[in-house]
Amino acid sequence: MPDIALAIKIDVDTDRGTRIGVPRLVGLLNEFGIHGSFYFSLGPDNTGRALRRIFRPGFLRKVRRTSVVSTYGIRTLLNGVLWPGPKVARRNPGILRAAQARGHEVAIHCYDHIRWQDGLHRMALDEVRREFARARREFEWVFEEPARAAAAAGWQANADSLAVYDESGLLYGSDTRGTTPFFPHAGGQTFRTLQIPTTLPTLDELLGRPDFPDDGLVDHYVSLLQRNEINVLTIHAEIEGMVKYDWFREFLARAVSMRMQFLTLAEVARNVLRAPHTVPVCELLAGEIEGRSGTLALQGNALPDLAQAGGRPSR
Repeated sequence: MPDIALAIKIDVDTDRGTRIGVPRLVGLLNEFGIHGSFYFSLGPDNTGRALRRIFRPGFLRKVRRTSVVSTYGIRTLLNGVLWPGPKVARRNPGILRAAQARGHEVAIHCYDHIRWQDGLHRMALDEVRREFARARREFEWVFEEPARAAAAAGWQANADSLAVYDESGLLYGSDTRGTTPFFPHAGGQTFRTLQIPTTLPTLDELLGRPDFPDDGLVDHYVSLLQRNEINVLTIHAEIEGMVKYDWFREFLARAVSMRMQFLTLAEVARNVLRAPHTVPVCELLAGEIEGRSGTLALQGNALPDLAQAGGRPSR
């Protein structure tokens, strides 16, 4: 049996990434016989409104390092500013359905990426509930079935969003950065929806940094893979599906040559939940990741007292 397991999580942030990046990634993954997990932005693509982040520490450095204009394109960077953002799911239902038809997991990234990433922590619970309900409705319109999972835009999560996940009966969420699947504890409450964190740095967090030259990035990622653990790599339709497509092909070829096991996040969740009593309860924290601007939801320390006292949620 392979002793390295890798789940590939694909965040689709924009209309352009949906139209161009998703079909390319679906084709590439199927070429290698790999099933990935696609998380779709389903409502308006208001990417241009991200320019409000210009005063956030580290944002301009990231823009310079990752060639944002060539990655997203001028038109995308003006969506929601000079013209209304296109409704992604309504414009591209065939592309979304094709990903599922070719064997990939499909789930929710968000309704409005910018609204969730930049505004979640200012929303009241009812606003969070309405925003997520919009995404669920669009998902059901496309796939004619309810969504079973979500991976939040910008790794933004809090007690209110976790409560909405529980209300929605999701199998899991993937909203955090961390090391191992866990049940999240926030706002004095332990939530029953499993969290599967991204465990590896994203490519855009490493690009352009002198300590991570492009020609050594495949080797670097291989060196980060943990044996006998679940490795979760988040990629982006706009990056690995477009401007860094050749790099991602090289990485996949190396990974396949190592005979590692590839899993969808739904498969990871089902495997983990066969023994829920072994899953730790961990604090949900807000913190920073090197190479990314702003704060993200992070996996904190395990809370053994809660688990021992029956604080572990039941399904």
